[in-house]
Amino acid sequence: MTDVTLFIDDQPVTVPAGTTILEAARRLGITIPTICYHAACTSNAVCRLCAVEVEGWRVLAASCVAQVSEGMSVRTRSERVVRSRRTILEMLDSAVELAEAPEIQGYLQEYGVEGERFPQAEKRQVPLIDDNPMYVRDYSKCVLCWRCVQVCAEDAQYTYAINFTGRGFETQIGTFFERSMPETSCVFCGQCVGVCPSGALKSKRQWLFENGLTPDEIMQATRTERRRKQR
Repeated sequence: MTDVTLFIDDQPVTVPAGTTILEAARRLGITIPTICYHAACTSNAVCRLCAVEVEGWRVLAASCVAQVSEGMSVRTRSERVVRSRRTILEMLDSAVELAEAPEIQGYLQEYGVEGERFPQAEKRQVPLIDDNPMYVRDYSKCVLCWRCVQVCAEDAQYTYAINFTGRGFETQIGTFFERSMPETSCVFCGQCVGVCPSGALKSKRQWLFENGLTPDEIMQATRTERRRKQR
């Protein structure tokens, strides 16, 4: 495989052709913030927080999908890049409850997001969905990163139980025809909960514990009735 040499923040790095800018930067120990990116998921450049400036390019590049090229010069912290990331975080903070998204909270502090630019009153308000004994869904915390949809589909489980629903500000993750989760093809593998970065998907037992139930009450609340085998 052909190797490619490029410069990231003036540091040279040689990587195989086809490597993304994000991966190349990590080889240099340069951290580029991400939200939608996950090592176990296909990169789709949904959040654009990983944007970088490439010399000669008119628009900022999503480093999770943009591939390196010979002699490329990349800036990961230019004024233009920082302004773009701050704007993305400001809009996200104005629309979504991020109290249970520690990584994103760290980004808010790093980029000086104070919540004054966009009206906070417009945050998405969605009732919590508790329709199964395995996990709860609180889409007021959902950042629409696409991770759960991907692992439920081709990236892992191939069950296709969930997908995007709605449009614009009303976009959220949902099931076909708004069916309850037990009525879908969901097999309750828990992989969607595992990749969620914001607390929108949470283990039912964890949620009950946080709401003050005792271990015995939690066991009772999450116990499923076993069907007796018919002889």
